[in-house]
Amino acid sequence: MTPREYGQSCSLACALDRIGERWTMLIVRELSLGPLRFSALARSVGGAPTDVLTKRLRDLEQHGIVERRELDPLSPATVYELTELGQGLEGPMIELSRWGMGLQKLEDVIDLAPSSLPNAIRVILRPPADLRATLALRSGGQSYELRISDGWIDASRGASVKADLSLAGTPIGVIAALVAGEAGEDGVEIDGDRELLEELRSLVVIPEHLREEALAAVGGGGLLVATARTA
Repeated sequence: MTPREYGQSCSLACALDRIGERWTMLIVRELSLGPLRFSALARSVGGAPTDVLTKRLRDLEQHGIVERRELDPLSPATVYELTELGQGLEGPMIELSRWGMGLQKLEDVIDLAPSSLPNAIRVILRPPADLRATLALRSGGQSYELRISDGWIDASRGASVKADLSLAGTPIGVIAALVAGEAGEDGVEIDGDRELLEELRSLVVIPEHLREEALAAVGGGGLLVATARTA
C-alpha cells in the first residue's frame, strides 16, 4: 500500500485508490471519445503539467484502465485509449457530471471547450430505451458522433457518416438550442430530423436553476452575446 492509498476493504476506497488522483477522471473523460496522442490529450485535458499527466497515465496503465497502442507498425506514433475496464468508468463519469451540474451556475459553462461538448450532451440527455438515433455535432472545427440506443449514448470523435440530426455551433450555442428550444437556435446550424430535435429537447434533464438562468439569458440576449464571444 502506498501513502496515497486508503488500504480499506470498501469498494469505494478501492476505486478511489485507482482514479482518485487529480486529473485522472479528466483523462478518462477525453479518452471516452476515442484514442489520443499524448500531445492532443494534454491539450484536451487542459492545464495538467506534463510530468503529472505522464504519471497519471502510467498509473492508469498499471491498473489496467488505459493502454498504449501504436497507430502503425511503420510509424512511431503512439496513442492512449481506454481498456474494457476503463470504458466501465463512462457510466460513473456521466452520473458524477450530472451531480456536478447542481453545483454550477450558467456562467460556469459559457466557456465550455468544443472537446467537452459531446460529453456535455451525454450528461443532459436522458434517452428512453426504445430511442434509436444518431446525432452529429460540429464545434470549433471538430466533429463528433453520438449514437443513442438502449437508454445510453455512445460518443466518438469524427464526422458522422449518416446522422439523423446535425447541430453545429459553439458549445454553449448547441446546448442552448436543446435547453431553450427554438429561442436558443440563433447561431446554430440545424440539419435533419426536426421531430427528433423536439424529442431530444423533451429529454433534457438539468437542475431547475440552470434551466431558469438559460431561459432568462436567451430572453435577455445575454446568452447570444456569450455565444458570439466564444465562437
